[in-house]
This record gives sequence, structure tokens and C-alpha cells, in this order.
Amino acid sequence: QVQLVESGGGLVQPGGSLRLSCAASGRSFNWYSMGWFRQAPGKEREFVAAITASGGNTNYADSVKGRFTISRDNAKNTVYLQMISLKPEDTAVYYCARGSRSYIGSSVAAYDSWGQGTQVTVSS
Repeated sequence: QVQLVESGGGLVQPGGSLRLSCAASGRSFNWYSMGWFRQAPGKEREFVAAITASGGNTNYADSVKGRFTISRDNAKNTVYLQMISLKPEDTAVYYCARGSRSYIGSSVAAYDSWGQGTQVTVSS
């Protein structure tokens, strides 16, 4: 069973930037796609971005396209989410999750392991 640990969240002003990291334990990290999701209070968990096992393909929610970038370093068993031009509506707990080798879609059910989440708050 893989363990995923997110870090990098915090309080940032609108227009600011943050980089989230998700470190995975165990072997075979490079066999699986990885995704980032977020959940705001009172709302359902929603897809943010995903990346294939090799890192060659990515997918983004429309709400973050052009502002967020997902990447991974398979040598470090880590996936990243670089966020710029942050907006108050980006405020949420951000989770990383493990998918299958090539799946980078938005279905929560397609991801089988989840981290504990890291809080991102965008406020002045």
C-alpha cells in the first residue's frame, strides 16, 4: 500500500503562488499516473490536474488551465503542483492521489490511494 504525503500548502494573497509537493512511499511510483484534487468546505472533491506515469501527458480542469502546472520527478517519487495567479476560489484542501498507468481523467473513483491533504487558503 502506497503512502502519499502532501506538503507546501499555506496562506497566500490573491495573485500569489504556491508549489505543492506529494511524496510517495514504496516502489513502482513510476508505474502509476498521479492526480491532484481539491475540496472546499461544503463542496464535493473536484479534479484539478493529472499526469501520466511517464510524465508525458497531463490533464487540467478548465478552472486552473494556464495557472497550474503538474509535474513529477520519478527519481524522487514526488509529484508537484505549481500554482500561480491564485484566486480566493482556489481555497481548499488539496489532495494527491494515485491512478492507473495512463489514466489522467477526472473521476475520483479511478484513483485508489490518497494523501491526507494540505490546506491552501487564498485571502488578503
